[in-house]
Amino acid sequence: MNVLIAEDELDMVKILRSYFQKEGFTVFTATNGAEALNLFYREKIDLAILDWMMPEKDGLTVCREMKQTQKIKVLILTARETGEDEYLALSAGADDYVNKPFYPKVLLMRAKKLLQMESVQRIKDVSFDIASQCVWRADEELVLTKIEFELLRVFSQNRKQILTRDQLLDLVWGVDYTGDSRTVDTHIRRLREKIGEDIIQTHRGIGYSTSE
Repeated sequence: MNVLIAEDELDMVKILRSYFQKEGFTVFTATNGAEALNLFYREKIDLAILDWMMPEKDGLTVCREMKQTQKIKVLILTARETGEDEYLALSAGADDYVNKPFYPKVLLMRAKKLLQMESVQRIKDVSFDIASQCVWRADEELVLTKIEFELLRVFSQNRKQILTRDQLLDLVWGVDYTGDSRTVDTHIRRLREKIGEDIIQTHRGIGYSTSE
């Protein structure tokens, strides 16, 4: 899933980008409305999170143009708190409306609800529940470490997309990780031993992807 975060508060952008990337989203960011629309027309965006009070073009203007162009979910962020403001946002086509300040995990949950992301995911005969972090292959329940489960989740949410070691480190270990990138190879080898060799493919000199 591709998410566009358009917000002129850079600290907020950094926080939200980190939360969404850790959940396996591909994140694009903009600091004004014009930049947001340029990204919207250039990339395939599934969800746009737009600050109402942005420079150049405000969030409602951007929302209207996006909604008139293609099918997309839009969530408006704002420090405005009147009932009339919420009415205006929804009238502009917004699918949800969140007041600042907010808890990032709550925003993430509401974003997932908008995208109707299923809790149970499947790759071939391996299924796993994001909520409970239980994993099965056929009828056998598997025991995965936290890192192994996060790798499986990230691969599921980026199917057939080749992910480099650096991308996997950012998505699973976090952008602040400073260890050896070869730890990715070690954890993927252990994950394969548990879920089967046919789920994750190696692309030599590039990275890894799912087999379907």
